[in-house]
Amino acid sequence: MGCCKVPALIQAQVEMVLVNDVEHKSLFRRETDSPQRKASSLMEQGSLSPSFRERATKTPNNSVLQSFKIVILSNKLNLLLPFGPLAILLHYLTDNKGWIFLLSLVGITPLAERLGYATEQLACYTGSTVGGLLNATFGNVTELIISIFALKTGMIRVVQLTLLGSILSNMLLVLGCAFFCGGLVYSQKEQVFDKGNAVVNSGLLLMAVMGLLFPTVLHYTHSEVHAGSSELALSRFSSCVMLVAYAAYLFFQLKSQPSSYTALTEETSQDEESSDDDEDPEISKWEAIIWLSILTAWVSLLSGYLVDAIEGASVSWKIPISFISVILLPIVGNAAEHAGAIMFAMKDKLDLSLGVAIGSSIQISMFAVPFCVVIGWMMGAQMDLNFQLFETATLFITVIVVAFFLQEGTSNYFKGLMLILCYLIVAASFFVHEDPRQDDI
Repeated sequence: MGCCKVPALIQAQVEMVLVNDVEHKSLFRRETDSPQRKASSLMEQGSLSPSFRERATKTPNNSVLQSFKIVILSNKLNLLLPFGPLAILLHYLTDNKGWIFLLSLVGITPLAERLGYATEQLACYTGSTVGGLLNATFGNVTELIISIFALKTGMIRVVQLTLLGSILSNMLLVLGCAFFCGGLVYSQKEQVFDKGNAVVNSGLLLMAVMGLLFPTVLHYTHSEVHAGSSELALSRFSSCVMLVAYAAYLFFQLKSQPSSYTALTEETSQDEESSDDDEDPEISKWEAIIWLSILTAWVSLLSGYLVDAIEGASVSWKIPISFISVILLPIVGNAAEHAGAIMFAMKDKLDLSLGVAIGSSIQISMFAVPFCVVIGWMMGAQMDLNFQLFETATLFITVIVVAFFLQEGTSNYFKGLMLILCYLIVAASFFVHEDPRQDDI
Protein backbone atom coordinates (compact mmCIF):
# COMPACT_ATOMS: atom_id res chain seq x y z
CA MET A 1 0.00 0.00 0.00
CA GLY A 2 2.83 2.42 0.86
CA CYS A 3 4.52 1.75 -2.45
CA CYS A 4 1.34 2.60 -4.31
CA LYS A 5 0.75 5.81 -2.36
CA VAL A 6 4.21 7.25 -3.06
CA PRO A 7 3.87 7.34 -6.90
CA ALA A 8 0.35 8.68 -6.54
CA LEU A 9 1.61 11.45 -4.25
CA ILE A 10 4.46 12.33 -6.67
CA GLN A 11 2.03 12.41 -9.58
CA ALA A 12 -0.29 14.74 -7.68
CA GLN A 13 2.61 17.10 -6.85
CA VAL A 14 3.74 17.14 -10.47
CA GLU A 15 0.23 17.96 -11.61
CA MET A 16 0.04 20.82 -9.09
CA VAL A 17 3.36 22.22 -10.36
CA LEU A 18 2.15 22.03 -13.96
CA VAL A 19 -1.12 23.76 -13.10
CA ASN A 20 0.69 26.53 -11.21
CA ASP A 21 3.14 26.95 -14.10
CA VAL A 22 0.30 27.24 -16.61
CA GLU A 23 -1.49 29.77 -14.42
CA HIS A 24 1.73 31.76 -13.98
CA LYS A 25 2.35 31.87 -17.72
CA SER A 26 -1.25 32.88 -18.46
CA LEU A 27 -1.10 35.62 -15.86
CA PHE A 28 2.20 36.82 -17.29
CA ARG A 29 0.77 36.85 -20.78
CA ARG A 30 -2.26 38.81 -19.67
CA GLU A 31 -0.03 41.31 -17.91
CA THR A 32 2.23 41.90 -20.89
CA ASP A 33 -0.74 42.29 -23.21
CA SER A 34 -2.56 44.74 -20.95
CA PRO A 35 -3.24 48.27 -22.22
CA GLN A 36 -1.35 49.70 -19.27
CA ARG A 37 1.84 47.86 -20.26
CA LYS A 38 1.44 48.96 -23.91
CA ALA A 39 0.90 52.55 -22.84
CA SER A 40 4.00 52.48 -20.67
CA SER A 41 6.05 51.08 -23.55
CA LEU A 42 4.84 53.93 -25.74
CA MET A 43 5.85 56.46 -23.09
CA GLU A 44 9.33 54.99 -23.02
CA GLN A 45 9.95 55.55 -26.74
CA GLY A 46 13.27 57.29 -27.25
CA SER A 47 14.63 55.86 -24.02
CA LEU A 48 15.84 52.39 -23.10
CA SER A 49 13.18 49.77 -23.87
CA PRO A 50 13.07 46.50 -21.87
CA SER A 51 14.40 44.50 -24.81
CA PHE A 52 17.20 47.01 -25.20
CA ARG A 53 18.14 46.76 -21.54
CA GLU A 54 18.45 43.01 -21.96
CA ARG A 55 20.69 43.41 -25.02
CA ALA A 56 22.73 46.17 -23.40
CA THR A 57 23.95 43.71 -20.78
CA LYS A 58 25.72 41.87 -23.62
CA THR A 59 28.11 44.75 -24.25
CA PRO A 60 31.19 43.34 -25.97
CA ASN A 61 34.56 43.81 -24.32
CA ASN A 62 36.92 44.09 -27.29
CA SER A 63 40.59 44.91 -27.24
CA VAL A 64 41.95 47.63 -29.51
CA LEU A 65 43.09 45.03 -32.04
CA GLN A 66 39.74 43.24 -31.99
CA SER A 67 37.89 46.53 -32.47
CA PHE A 68 40.15 47.39 -35.40
CA LYS A 69 39.49 44.01 -37.00
CA ILE A 70 35.72 44.36 -36.60
CA VAL A 71 35.45 47.91 -37.94
CA ILE A 72 38.22 48.03 -40.54
CA LEU A 73 39.13 44.51 -41.63
CA SER A 74 35.67 42.91 -41.65
CA ASN A 75 34.37 44.83 -44.67
CA LYS A 76 35.68 44.23 -48.19
CA LEU A 77 34.78 47.81 -49.18
CA ASN A 78 37.57 48.97 -46.87
CA LEU A 79 40.06 47.78 -49.48
CA LEU A 80 39.46 51.26 -50.96
CA LEU A 81 40.76 53.03 -47.84
CA PRO A 82 44.37 53.37 -49.12
CA PHE A 83 43.13 55.57 -51.96
CA GLY A 84 42.63 58.39 -49.44
CA PRO A 85 46.29 58.67 -48.37
CA LEU A 86 47.28 58.19 -52.02
CA ALA A 87 45.17 61.24 -52.96
CA ILE A 88 46.91 63.32 -50.28
CA LEU A 89 50.30 62.13 -51.55
CA LEU A 90 49.42 63.05 -55.14
CA HIS A 91 48.29 66.48 -53.96
CA TYR A 92 51.89 67.29 -52.97
CA LEU A 93 53.59 65.47 -55.84
CA THR A 94 51.52 66.49 -58.86
CA ASP A 95 49.07 69.08 -60.12
CA ASN A 96 46.74 66.55 -61.76
CA LYS A 97 43.49 67.62 -60.09
CA GLY A 98 41.49 64.97 -61.91
CA TRP A 99 43.38 62.10 -60.28
CA ILE A 100 43.37 63.82 -56.88
CA PHE A 101 39.60 64.28 -57.07
CA LEU A 102 39.00 60.69 -58.21
CA LEU A 103 41.19 59.13 -55.53
CA SER A 104 39.66 61.35 -52.82
CA LEU A 105 36.19 60.39 -54.01
CA VAL A 106 37.02 56.68 -53.93
CA GLY A 107 38.75 57.03 -50.55
CA ILE A 108 35.73 58.70 -48.96
CA THR A 109 33.32 55.94 -50.13
CA PRO A 110 34.28 53.29 -47.51
CA LEU A 111 34.50 55.99 -44.83
CA ALA A 112 30.88 56.99 -45.50
CA GLU A 113 29.82 53.34 -45.25
CA ARG A 114 31.76 52.82 -42.00
CA LEU A 115 30.17 55.96 -40.55
CA GLY A 116 26.81 54.30 -41.13
CA TYR A 117 28.04 51.09 -39.48
CA ALA A 118 29.39 52.89 -36.40
CA THR A 119 26.13 54.82 -36.12
CA GLU A 120 24.11 51.59 -36.23
CA GLN A 121 26.29 50.15 -33.47
CA LEU A 122 25.74 53.26 -31.34
CA ALA A 123 22.00 53.04 -32.05
CA CYS A 124 21.95 49.65 -30.30
CA TYR A 125 22.56 51.52 -27.03
CA THR A 126 20.05 54.35 -27.57
CA GLY A 127 16.85 52.64 -28.66
CA SER A 128 15.06 52.67 -32.01
CA THR A 129 13.79 56.26 -31.90
CA VAL A 130 17.05 58.02 -31.08
CA GLY A 131 18.85 55.46 -33.21
CA GLY A 132 16.82 56.42 -36.26
CA LEU A 133 17.70 60.06 -35.69
CA LEU A 134 21.39 59.18 -35.31
CA ASN A 135 21.34 57.20 -38.54
CA ALA A 136 19.80 60.11 -40.44
CA THR A 137 22.23 62.62 -38.92
CA PHE A 138 25.50 60.76 -39.40
CA GLY A 139 24.30 59.45 -42.76
CA ASN A 140 24.46 63.05 -44.00
CA VAL A 141 27.63 64.10 -42.18
CA THR A 142 29.73 63.57 -45.32
CA GLU A 143 27.68 66.09 -47.32
CA LEU A 144 27.74 68.57 -44.42
CA ILE A 145 31.52 68.37 -44.07
CA ILE A 146 32.05 68.80 -47.81
CA SER A 147 29.63 71.75 -47.80
CA ILE A 148 31.36 73.51 -44.90
CA PHE A 149 34.76 73.14 -46.59
CA ALA A 150 33.29 74.50 -49.82
CA LEU A 151 31.79 77.46 -47.91
CA LYS A 152 35.20 78.27 -46.42
CA THR A 153 36.68 78.50 -49.91
CA GLY A 154 33.77 80.59 -51.22
CA MET A 155 32.38 77.85 -53.50
CA ILE A 156 28.74 78.59 -52.76
CA ARG A 157 27.45 76.96 -55.94
CA VAL A 158 29.23 73.71 -55.05
CA VAL A 159 27.48 73.77 -51.67
CA GLN A 160 24.08 74.35 -53.26
CA LEU A 161 24.55 71.73 -55.96
CA THR A 162 25.95 69.10 -53.58
CA LEU A 163 23.04 69.44 -51.17
CA LEU A 164 20.54 69.47 -54.03
CA GLY A 165 22.15 66.36 -55.52
CA SER A 166 21.95 64.56 -52.18
CA ILE A 167 18.20 65.26 -51.99
CA LEU A 168 17.67 64.03 -55.56
CA SER A 169 19.84 60.96 -55.01
CA ASN A 170 17.98 59.91 -51.86
CA MET A 171 14.52 60.44 -53.31
CA LEU A 172 15.10 58.85 -56.72
CA LEU A 173 18.13 56.55 -56.68
CA VAL A 174 18.16 55.26 -53.09
CA LEU A 175 14.38 54.90 -52.78
CA GLY A 176 14.11 53.54 -56.33
CA CYS A 177 16.73 50.84 -55.70
CA ALA A 178 15.01 49.92 -52.42
CA PHE A 179 11.61 49.57 -54.12
CA PHE A 180 13.14 47.67 -57.03
CA CYS A 181 15.14 45.15 -54.97
CA GLY A 182 12.35 44.67 -52.45
CA GLY A 183 9.86 44.17 -55.28
CA LEU A 184 12.05 41.51 -56.88
CA VAL A 185 12.36 39.59 -53.60
CA TYR A 186 8.60 39.86 -52.92
CA SER A 187 7.42 39.74 -56.52
CA GLN A 188 4.23 37.86 -55.64
CA LYS A 189 2.82 40.66 -53.51
CA GLU A 190 2.85 44.44 -53.09
CA GLN A 191 4.93 45.67 -50.20
CA VAL A 192 3.13 48.01 -47.82
CA PHE A 193 4.35 51.00 -45.81
CA ASP A 194 2.76 53.61 -43.54
CA LYS A 195 0.79 55.89 -45.83
CA GLY A 196 0.26 58.54 -43.14
CA ASN A 197 3.98 59.02 -42.55
CA ALA A 198 4.58 59.17 -46.30
CA VAL A 199 2.03 61.99 -46.65
CA VAL A 200 3.63 63.98 -43.80
CA ASN A 201 7.08 63.51 -45.31
CA SER A 202 5.87 64.61 -48.75
CA GLY A 203 4.40 67.75 -47.18
CA LEU A 204 7.72 68.58 -45.51
CA LEU A 205 9.56 68.14 -48.80
CA LEU A 206 7.09 70.48 -50.50
CA MET A 207 7.69 73.02 -47.73
CA ALA A 208 11.42 72.77 -48.44
CA VAL A 209 10.74 73.36 -52.14
CA MET A 210 8.68 76.42 -51.21
CA GLY A 211 11.62 77.76 -49.19
CA LEU A 212 13.88 77.43 -52.25
CA LEU A 213 11.30 78.55 -54.79
CA PHE A 214 10.43 82.03 -53.50
CA PRO A 215 13.99 83.45 -53.43
CA THR A 216 14.51 82.05 -56.95
CA VAL A 217 11.26 83.53 -58.27
CA LEU A 218 12.01 86.83 -56.54
CA HIS A 219 15.37 86.94 -58.29
CA TYR A 220 14.21 86.01 -61.79
CA THR A 221 11.16 88.30 -61.74
CA HIS A 222 13.36 91.26 -60.70
CA SER A 223 10.76 92.23 -58.09
CA GLU A 224 13.09 92.77 -55.15
CA VAL A 225 12.43 95.82 -52.98
CA HIS A 226 16.15 96.23 -52.43
CA ALA A 227 18.07 94.78 -55.36
CA GLY A 228 20.78 92.36 -54.24
CA SER A 229 19.81 92.32 -50.57
CA SER A 230 16.13 91.35 -50.38
CA GLU A 231 16.83 87.92 -51.86
CA LEU A 232 19.56 87.23 -49.30
CA ALA A 233 17.44 88.55 -46.42
CA LEU A 234 14.49 86.38 -47.49
CA SER A 235 16.78 83.34 -47.71
CA ARG A 236 18.11 83.86 -44.20
CA PHE A 237 14.65 84.42 -42.75
CA SER A 238 13.25 81.36 -44.55
CA SER A 239 16.21 79.30 -43.33
CA CYS A 240 15.46 80.19 -39.72
CA VAL A 241 11.81 79.26 -40.24
CA MET A 242 12.78 75.94 -41.84
CA LEU A 243 15.07 75.13 -38.91
CA VAL A 244 12.20 75.81 -36.50
CA ALA A 245 9.94 73.59 -38.63
CA TYR A 246 12.50 70.79 -38.58
CA ALA A 247 12.86 71.05 -34.80
CA ALA A 248 9.07 70.87 -34.48
CA TYR A 249 9.07 67.83 -36.79
CA LEU A 250 11.62 66.08 -34.56
CA PHE A 251 9.61 66.87 -31.44
CA PHE A 252 6.46 65.61 -33.15
CA GLN A 253 8.11 62.34 -34.16
CA LEU A 254 9.97 61.67 -30.93
CA LYS A 255 7.47 62.84 -28.32
CA SER A 256 3.99 63.67 -29.58
CA GLN A 257 3.64 60.94 -32.21
CA PRO A 258 5.49 57.83 -31.03
CA SER A 259 3.06 55.45 -32.77
CA SER A 260 5.18 55.49 -35.91
CA TYR A 261 7.91 53.75 -33.95
CA THR A 262 5.62 51.25 -32.22
CA ALA A 263 5.51 48.88 -35.16
CA LEU A 264 9.29 48.98 -35.40
CA THR A 265 9.68 48.18 -31.69
CA GLU A 266 7.16 45.33 -31.82
CA GLU A 267 8.74 43.91 -34.94
CA THR A 268 12.18 44.10 -33.40
CA SER A 269 11.02 42.29 -30.27
CA GLN A 270 9.45 39.55 -32.41
CA ASP A 271 12.63 39.09 -34.40
CA GLU A 272 14.87 38.94 -31.33
CA GLU A 273 14.03 35.30 -30.61
CA SER A 274 14.91 34.17 -34.13
CA SER A 275 17.91 36.46 -34.77
CA ASP A 276 19.16 37.51 -31.37
CA ASP A 277 22.79 37.16 -32.38
CA ASP A 278 22.34 39.58 -35.28
CA GLU A 279 20.80 42.21 -33.02
CA ASP A 280 23.63 42.24 -30.48
CA PRO A 281 26.16 45.05 -30.93
CA GLU A 282 29.62 44.06 -32.09
CA ILE A 283 31.42 46.96 -30.41
CA SER A 284 30.81 48.84 -27.18
CA LYS A 285 29.21 52.27 -26.89
CA TRP A 286 32.49 54.06 -26.30
CA GLU A 287 34.13 52.18 -29.14
CA ALA A 288 31.35 53.37 -31.45
CA ILE A 289 31.78 56.99 -30.28
CA ILE A 290 35.57 56.84 -30.74
CA TRP A 291 35.26 55.32 -34.21
CA LEU A 292 32.68 57.94 -35.18
CA SER A 293 35.13 60.66 -34.13
CA ILE A 294 38.04 59.06 -36.03
CA LEU A 295 36.01 58.47 -39.20
CA THR A 296 34.52 61.98 -39.13
CA ALA A 297 37.98 63.50 -38.78
CA TRP A 298 39.30 61.42 -41.67
CA VAL A 299 36.31 62.40 -43.86
CA SER A 300 36.94 66.04 -42.97
CA LEU A 301 40.59 65.76 -44.02
CA LEU A 302 39.81 64.12 -47.35
CA SER A 303 36.94 66.54 -48.03
CA GLY A 304 39.38 69.44 -48.04
CA TYR A 305 41.43 67.86 -50.83
CA LEU A 306 38.27 66.80 -52.65
CA VAL A 307 36.77 70.29 -52.71
CA ASP A 308 40.10 71.79 -53.72
CA ALA A 309 40.27 69.51 -56.78
CA ILE A 310 36.67 69.91 -58.03
CA GLU A 311 37.31 72.77 -60.47
CA GLY A 312 40.51 71.19 -61.79
CA ALA A 313 38.74 67.85 -62.28
CA SER A 314 35.93 69.61 -64.18
CA VAL A 315 38.45 71.17 -66.58
CA SER A 316 40.56 68.00 -66.86
CA TRP A 317 37.62 65.66 -67.53
CA LYS A 318 35.60 68.24 -69.48
CA ILE A 319 32.60 67.52 -67.23
CA PRO A 320 30.39 70.33 -65.86
CA ILE A 321 30.86 71.18 -62.20
CA SER A 322 27.09 70.82 -61.80
CA PHE A 323 27.29 67.14 -62.83
CA ILE A 324 30.19 66.46 -60.44
CA SER A 325 28.40 68.21 -57.56
CA VAL A 326 24.87 66.92 -58.17
CA ILE A 327 25.60 63.35 -59.28
CA LEU A 328 29.09 62.13 -58.29
CA LEU A 329 29.51 63.62 -54.81
CA PRO A 330 26.07 62.58 -53.43
CA ILE A 331 26.45 58.98 -54.64
CA VAL A 332 29.56 58.68 -52.45
CA GLY A 333 27.95 60.47 -49.52
CA ASN A 334 24.83 58.31 -49.71
CA ALA A 335 26.69 54.98 -49.75
CA ALA A 336 25.52 54.05 -46.25
CA GLU A 337 21.89 55.06 -46.93
CA HIS A 338 21.91 53.19 -50.23
CA ALA A 339 23.01 49.91 -48.67
CA GLY A 340 20.74 50.27 -45.63
CA ALA A 341 17.59 51.12 -47.57
CA ILE A 342 18.04 48.16 -49.94
CA MET A 343 18.75 45.78 -47.06
CA PHE A 344 15.59 46.85 -45.19
CA ALA A 345 13.44 46.59 -48.32
CA MET A 346 14.67 43.06 -49.02
CA LYS A 347 13.60 42.16 -45.46
CA ASP A 348 10.12 43.61 -46.16
CA LYS A 349 10.70 46.54 -43.79
CA LEU A 350 9.71 49.34 -46.14
CA ASP A 351 8.96 51.80 -43.36
CA LEU A 352 12.63 51.64 -42.44
CA SER A 353 13.65 52.08 -46.08
CA LEU A 354 11.48 55.19 -46.34
CA GLY A 355 12.86 56.43 -43.05
CA VAL A 356 16.37 56.16 -44.45
CA ALA A 357 15.74 57.59 -47.94
CA ILE A 358 12.96 60.14 -47.43
CA GLY A 359 14.05 60.94 -43.87
CA SER A 360 17.53 61.74 -45.13
CA SER A 361 16.08 63.98 -47.86
CA ILE A 362 14.01 65.82 -45.28
CA GLN A 363 17.01 66.33 -43.03
CA ILE A 364 19.10 67.74 -45.87
CA SER A 365 16.37 70.02 -47.23
CA MET A 366 14.98 71.18 -43.87
CA PHE A 367 18.19 71.18 -41.81
CA ALA A 368 21.41 70.95 -43.85
CA VAL A 369 20.44 73.57 -46.46
CA PRO A 370 19.21 76.25 -44.01
CA PHE A 371 22.05 75.35 -41.63
CA CYS A 372 24.58 76.11 -44.38
CA VAL A 373 22.82 79.43 -45.02
CA VAL A 374 23.14 80.34 -41.33
CA ILE A 375 26.78 79.15 -41.20
CA GLY A 376 27.52 81.19 -44.32
CA TRP A 377 25.85 84.16 -42.64
CA MET A 378 28.23 83.77 -39.69
CA MET A 379 31.22 83.44 -42.04
CA GLY A 380 30.20 86.48 -44.04
CA ALA A 381 29.49 84.36 -47.14
CA GLN A 382 26.39 85.25 -49.17
CA MET A 383 24.95 81.77 -49.20
CA ASP A 384 21.25 81.98 -50.11
CA LEU A 385 18.34 79.74 -51.12
CA ASN A 386 18.39 80.84 -54.75
CA PHE A 387 19.44 77.51 -56.28
CA GLN A 388 18.84 78.92 -59.81
CA LEU A 389 15.86 78.19 -62.02
CA PHE A 390 16.96 74.88 -63.56
CA GLU A 391 17.92 73.28 -60.23
CA THR A 392 14.80 74.49 -58.39
CA ALA A 393 12.52 73.24 -61.16
CA THR A 394 14.27 69.85 -61.08
CA LEU A 395 13.74 69.55 -57.32
CA PHE A 396 10.10 70.63 -57.56
CA ILE A 397 9.26 68.07 -60.25
CA THR A 398 11.14 65.33 -58.35
CA VAL A 399 9.19 65.94 -55.13
CA ILE A 400 5.89 65.85 -57.06
CA VAL A 401 6.82 62.57 -58.80
CA VAL A 402 7.91 60.90 -55.55
CA ALA A 403 4.77 62.13 -53.75
CA PHE A 404 2.61 60.49 -56.44
CA PHE A 405 4.49 57.20 -56.05
CA LEU A 406 4.04 57.28 -52.26
CA GLN A 407 0.37 58.24 -52.10
CA GLU A 408 -0.97 54.66 -52.32
CA GLY A 409 1.15 53.30 -49.48
CA THR A 410 2.38 50.36 -51.60
CA SER A 411 5.46 49.61 -53.66
CA ASN A 412 6.69 47.09 -56.22
CA TYR A 413 9.67 46.64 -58.52
CA PHE A 414 7.98 48.63 -61.31
CA LYS A 415 7.74 51.76 -59.16
CA GLY A 416 11.37 51.32 -58.18
CA LEU A 417 12.41 50.99 -61.81
CA MET A 418 10.52 54.17 -62.71
CA LEU A 419 12.30 56.13 -59.96
CA ILE A 420 15.70 54.85 -61.12
CA LEU A 421 14.92 55.84 -64.72
CA CYS A 422 13.84 59.29 -63.50
CA TYR A 423 17.23 59.64 -61.80
CA LEU A 424 18.97 58.73 -65.07
CA ILE A 425 17.05 61.54 -66.79
CA VAL A 426 18.12 63.96 -64.05
CA ALA A 427 21.75 62.82 -64.37
CA ALA A 428 21.69 63.27 -68.15
CA SER A 429 20.14 66.73 -67.72
CA PHE A 430 22.94 67.92 -65.44
CA PHE A 431 25.56 66.39 -67.75
CA VAL A 432 24.48 68.78 -70.51
CA HIS A 433 23.64 71.68 -68.17
CA GLU A 434 26.11 74.53 -67.89
CA ASP A 435 25.93 76.53 -64.70
CA PRO A 436 25.19 80.20 -65.61
CA ARG A 437 27.78 82.81 -64.81
CA GLN A 438 26.95 85.43 -62.25
CA ASP A 439 26.98 88.12 -64.96
CA ASP A 440 24.35 86.27 -66.94
CA ILE A 441 21.97 85.63 -64.07
